[in-house]
Parts: sequence; structure tokens; C-alpha cells
Amino acid sequence: QVQLVESGGRLVQAGGSLRLSCEASGEASGRTFRDYTMGWFRQAPGKERENVAAISWTAVTHYADSVKGRFTISRDNAKNTVFLQMNSLKPEDTAVYYCAQASRPWTILGGAGTFDVGSWGQGTQVTVSS
Repeated sequence: QVQLVESGGRLVQAGGSLRLSCEASGEASGRTFRDYTMGWFRQAPGKERENVAAISWTAVTHYADSVKGRFTISRDNAKNTVFLQMNSLKPEDTAVYYCAQASRPWTILGGAGTFDVGSWGQGTQVTVSS
């Protein structure tokens, strides 16, 4: 089972920027990070978890409408890490942000950037003050 560890969440003022990181470790034999679609989800208090951004194993990206133009997802396969650069942050971006890895290699993103998640990170808190 892969372990996903997020970092970078903190308190920031509206209009500011943050960069979240998620490092994968403990890949099973024959399992290669670069072959897996990765994504960032978030969950605000009282709300359902939502897909924020995803990047396929071929580096195709997808963003939720609410973050398009402000957030950028990227990956460094040499470091087994996926990033989420968040700019122009708004109070409504406040949430716990979770990293996720697809359940199977070579997963193609669905029309809404969806994919079958096999592993989750523990989450990192992002708080945007007004």
C-alpha cells in the first residue's frame, strides 16, 4: 500500500499563495509513481469532499471551475511528488486538502476529472482569512 504525505497547508490571508506537496512512498513492487494518475481533493466543514485538480499519468490536467485560473497541479515523477500551487486564495478555499492516487496504473481522467481513488493522504489544513 502506498503512503501519501501532504504538506504545505497553513493560515494565509486572502489574495495570498500556497504550495501544497504530496510525496508518495512505499510503492509496492512493480508499482511506479509515474504510471499513476494523482489528484487533490478538499473538504470544508459541513460539505462533501470535492475534486479540486487532477493530473493523469500522461500529465493531462483537469480543474474544478471554482479554482480554474488560480490553481495549478503538477508532478515531479523523479521525486514521487505531486504539487498544488494555489494563487489568489479566497476564504472559500478554506478546507482540508487531500492528496489521492488512482487505484490502478494508466488511469484516464473522466470528463469531470474524476478517477477511481485507491489511496488517500491524511490531509493538510488550508485556512484563508478575509
